[in-house]
Amino acid sequence: MLDGITWFFTNLAMAFYNLGYALTHPGGWLSWVPYTNGKMDDLEIKQSLMRFIYYGGSVEFFFVIFALFLVLTIVGIFRNPFMWRMVRVTEGLANGLGRIAAWAGLIMVLQQIMIVFMQRIFTASTIPYFFGEGMNKDVSWWAEMLKFENAIIVTLCATYTFVQGSHVRVDLVYSGVKFRTKRVIDMFGALIFMLPAAVLTWMYGWYFMWRHLVVPKPSASDSLDKLLNKARAIRWNVETIGFSPSGFDMYFLFKILLVAFAGLVFIHGWSFFWRSYLEFREGPESEGKYLDRDTLGEGEEAYEGTH
Repeated sequence: MLDGITWFFTNLAMAFYNLGYALTHPGGWLSWVPYTNGKMDDLEIKQSLMRFIYYGGSVEFFFVIFALFLVLTIVGIFRNPFMWRMVRVTEGLANGLGRIAAWAGLIMVLQQIMIVFMQRIFTASTIPYFFGEGMNKDVSWWAEMLKFENAIIVTLCATYTFVQGSHVRVDLVYSGVKFRTKRVIDMFGALIFMLPAAVLTWMYGWYFMWRHLVVPKPSASDSLDKLLNKARAIRWNVETIGFSPSGFDMYFLFKILLVAFAGLVFIHGWSFFWRSYLEFREGPESEGKYLDRDTLGEGEEAYEGTH
């Protein structure tokens, strides 16, 4: 028990040093960025990529992010207007991304109509995605692309839907308790369920993503020294295998969306905790303060929350 407490506070204290070192030595972990579309011949550049992969899913990175949010929370406790600004910014991020990503739903509908017409009426085996020679894709490619567009909606609209209050909730006790009790339940849920779930998804999703982008494949169990040794042979090997020979061939994008989803949920977990704390502190009059929710327009109140 004592060892665990010592480990926790040691890593928390080292987080500030690690953050400062990373910001003052960006070349050690970002030198690979200009070579995302080309060959990496320099060993130092390859090692910087391996450092990026390692630290992106490491204990050190977790404590840096945790320490950052902890400092922001402590400052916000003493300066509530500052915490409200953080809530508005993070909820604005969720709403902005969600409202853009939601257009993928319309694209899916139009694309499905196009597939049906081209395949059933015009009996076409390929559909052009741009004007010019060699700009055609097989119908199965377009059909499987619908899964990617659906994934965009699921991953990038999750926090947006949460802000809008549109997630399905199984309510056994929540509606029958007092206002401040609800806020305590919300804070508890954010810290005990929402944030740990986001961290676990990130930990598995981070290495899952990189294992489909580079070879030799990195592993979560690899030490930094082992990954630096692997760096000598590292090269880009972006996944381009679909479910069918002519199907959608960019499945690595699903892995990127998974990591983006985990990051957004983690950020909004803190945002929800901050809002719940502020509403708990300020009372019922602060419920929904600064909350930017979509509306169907005047006279459509009866339909709100049903979409």
